[in-house]
Amino acid sequence: MHNSEFLSPVQSGTQRGTNRSILNNKKSGKGKKKSVFEAYMTKEEVSAGLKRGELIQGPLRINPKKFHEAYLPSPDGVRDLFIDGVVPRNRALNGDVVVVKLLPQEQWKVLKNDVCEDDDTPGHSTGNKQHALSPHLMKSSAKNPDLIIEAKVDSSAEDGHESALIGCLQKEIKDQDKLGAIEEKTSKQGDPKTFSDDCFQKTAKVVYILEKKHSRAATGFIKPLSDKSSDLARKRALFSPVDHRLPRIYVPLGDCPHDFAIHPETYANTLFICSITAWRDDSNFAEGKLMKSLGQAGEIEPETEGILVEYGVDFSDFPDKVLQCLPQDLPWTIPQEEFQKRKDLRNECIFTIDPATARDLDDALSCKPLPDGNFEVGVHIADVSYFVAEGSALDIMASERATSVYLVQKVIPMLPRLLCEELCSLNPMTDRLTFSVIWKITPQGEILDEWFGRSVICSCVKLSYDHAQNMINHPDKKIEQHELPPVSPQHTINEIHQAVLNLHLIAQNLRKQRFDDGALRLDQLKLTFTLDKESGLPQGCYIYQYRDSNKLVEEFMLLANMAVAHHIYRRFPEEALLRRHPPPQTKMLNDLIEFCDQMGLQLDFTSSGTLHKSLNDQFETDEYSAARKEVLTNMCSRPMQMAVYFCTGALKDETLFHHYALNVPLYTHFTSPIRRFADVIVHRLLAASLGCGPPLKMPKEVIQKQADHCNDRKTASKRVQELSAELFFSVFVKECGPLESEAMVMGVLNEAFDVIVLRFGVQKRIYCNSLPLVNSHFQQVGKRPELTLLWEPEKKGEEPVRQVISIFTLVEVVLKSDNVPLKYTAVLKSPEAQ
Repeated sequence: MHNSEFLSPVQSGTQRGTNRSILNNKKSGKGKKKSVFEAYMTKEEVSAGLKRGELIQGPLRINPKKFHEAYLPSPDGVRDLFIDGVVPRNRALNGDVVVVKLLPQEQWKVLKNDVCEDDDTPGHSTGNKQHALSPHLMKSSAKNPDLIIEAKVDSSAEDGHESALIGCLQKEIKDQDKLGAIEEKTSKQGDPKTFSDDCFQKTAKVVYILEKKHSRAATGFIKPLSDKSSDLARKRALFSPVDHRLPRIYVPLGDCPHDFAIHPETYANTLFICSITAWRDDSNFAEGKLMKSLGQAGEIEPETEGILVEYGVDFSDFPDKVLQCLPQDLPWTIPQEEFQKRKDLRNECIFTIDPATARDLDDALSCKPLPDGNFEVGVHIADVSYFVAEGSALDIMASERATSVYLVQKVIPMLPRLLCEELCSLNPMTDRLTFSVIWKITPQGEILDEWFGRSVICSCVKLSYDHAQNMINHPDKKIEQHELPPVSPQHTINEIHQAVLNLHLIAQNLRKQRFDDGALRLDQLKLTFTLDKESGLPQGCYIYQYRDSNKLVEEFMLLANMAVAHHIYRRFPEEALLRRHPPPQTKMLNDLIEFCDQMGLQLDFTSSGTLHKSLNDQFETDEYSAARKEVLTNMCSRPMQMAVYFCTGALKDETLFHHYALNVPLYTHFTSPIRRFADVIVHRLLAASLGCGPPLKMPKEVIQKQADHCNDRKTASKRVQELSAELFFSVFVKECGPLESEAMVMGVLNEAFDVIVLRFGVQKRIYCNSLPLVNSHFQQVGKRPELTLLWEPEKKGEEPVRQVISIFTLVEVVLKSDNVPLKYTAVLKSPEAQ
């Protein structure tokens, strides 16, 4: 094996037998090349094993911070299955649907809890809990190598990463020799079943990849192989992905720039995209093809393109066959026959409320007072399904994209811009086709009557959230014409103002009733950027404020989604496309409950409603209460599962339809068809149920398959959005840093701790080995994790300064850009400097 191959990140966390053989082969330089990975089972073996219950399938989740750790949802929903290392992961990538086989009980992960805390218990180790909410590893040591690796990855170039990995691998083999002794001791003590089930986490190995969900594309850097004289080095280069969860990849030298072999240093900072084409069972490295050079690492556009490719986002231009599906005679006007089929609402006071920069306006509101003191409230949604014919090239491409992807600087649309920004967008003073839900409703939010149907509207004004908030904040103020965008002459500003106030009143009552009925909201901080118009670089950033105007729109969108969900499920009990939210993972929730008890936090996890109430009642109203709530909200988010689309015919148990966070039995997505394909399907279901559209053609199996795809693309879109924000913030730190801020501790490990930076809402890990410390000491005070830092004194002869770090500790940090592109470090100020 070549030097560079041995240094592959896939070596970390492999099983001890394989590790030792690799090290021995490396030292001796002799022997036949052995298989690193097990051969996959056959389809027939997998099918039989799944039927017998001997095998388990599910989506693979790889820890981005500790890439040798991976998890699979447990069938019982209690505790995820643990896959310890790249070898048992068997070439599967993050997100892949895999089939796993449980390992023998003696190889299960030993956890630390009260039941297990006996000196003779396997895996017992003092003062080494990895995280406030994380389990004890059977093979952990007082100096956890994982944390050292993370520090190297975060702060050093590739050579430092490789050195850390060698140390980790050699250390792990020693630890595994100790583990062998522990296992021997365990076998003498008796069957592990004699311990409580809470002491163990089941471990497994991948035996088959059922579906390759990962795009197999990666962004990263190329470099020559270390042994330049070898035959392999004359034919191939080494591609190192930025994402350490991916293997290193051999790429043909012919794919590289023509002068790469002579001047590789020229490309040290050039970002490339590589596609994995194969990964043999006898190699630690995958094989791949270099697709293209993106440009300089750290620059916004190359990095953005890399993110999009990695997550399989189609950002290509729409092909001609798709564009041919759009109206060709422009400017387009509504055909006269549509007015005969629809409710004509063009004379009503209808308006949109969106972010100021929004161009795809797919929802509008109306609120008309009635003589009896009640209101007629309407939610009017762009009728996208009118333009997207089922089975057309446009329909197929939209279903494949499944969602628009929102980046900091641009949107990758699901539909061509002619639809997104013009024909479907509910632009002011323009006739538009819509699907409406109209209620007769009391001021208290009680629904007296309900109507669904296709309609035509003409929005009278495009309000931003700021405009609506100004109206709410000043109910008695006369809003002047110059304070708003152009308003239709058919409606007065006062009429619009009053409609906003009435909607706000009803929304407040609806919201109160929702939370009284047991809804939960876990708000996460969202960073928003201001960009330079010429360079596109971030000039500033701030935490987005969620205000009453946002809540107003949210309440009526929720109301419409719930109303449509009930309607289509009544009409199509087997084919309705709904959205469910499973309850939190039981074991993670129990761990959190225990942790909160130890921290003295009075949270009630009985239901979503009790959690919401206790979370909001937890803290006083001092200046840091919002920060403490944010830390606690982050903790409460960890056990939560993702909401998913599903077809009702695919789930036989109706109780599984329930939406945990909203605490409602039925929910769907109807209100954003311009940017979500699931909503387009719901529109078709609604039209078919009302007899104002084609009969339903899709069988439940097809709907479920599309639901699964929408779930996958929504997850990818969410991650891309997060990475885009991280990219811009990294550039912001580089351009405008160093940046100082208070920060609050939100997690304590044995050699590091996590903070939330209050000024920007970003989370960052601070490592003890990066600080000028004399020493650090981790301990459990009860079960409360606590890290004591002893700082080097500023002057010789002085005593070290002691600092205790625990959950909710307030510290001061400085965010500084690293030499590595897109990396920035949170530097903890010493107590003397604070």
